[in-house]
Amino acid sequence: MTDYYKHESAFVDEGAQLGSGCRVWHFVHICPEAVIGEKCSFGQNVFVGNKVKIGNNCKIQNNVSIYDNVYLEDDVFCGPSMVFTNVYNPRSQITRKDQYMDTVVKIGATLGANCTIVCGVTVGEYAFVAAGAVVNKNVKPFALMAGVPAVQKGWMSRYGEKLNLPVEGSGECVCPNTGEKYILENGELRLEK
Repeated sequence: MTDYYKHESAFVDEGAQLGSGCRVWHFVHICPEAVIGEKCSFGQNVFVGNKVKIGNNCKIQNNVSIYDNVYLEDDVFCGPSMVFTNVYNPRSQITRKDQYMDTVVKIGATLGANCTIVCGVTVGEYAFVAAGAVVNKNVKPFALMAGVPAVQKGWMSRYGEKLNLPVEGSGECVCPNTGEKYILENGELRLEK
């Protein structure tokens, strides 16, 4: 007996661990060693590899493949058709499974539609990667990233609002929706406790 929803066209291989309240939609394939938290949603045509860990309340939109060595913390949003990689320099004729690089996406981060996350990076908590961006280096917490390759364009609140702060330097800002105060010091943003 499972306590998650699985569409009849989906495959959840024996051994895969899915938390309660997950929703697995059309044509999804979840491999047997995947570990998935509670209340996650997997849109149509999603693939989840073996050496993958996904936290609670993650939303994986249509046509996303989460390959081995990708780790998502809680509340991560993966937009439609965004891409993860796990080998930096793949070649068809050369096997490099022993060279997979870890990719970590921290709590609350958003990965926009059609963006690419090159393996070996960490996307900081509550960062926001714009649609179509290509991330090839670590992303700071709360950073707004856009472009090819992605560069920082600003800062985002936990709520998902662009903050009126410079990319570098110092400053303070309040999220207009939550009233939470953010402090920028030496190019690093933090939420005031």
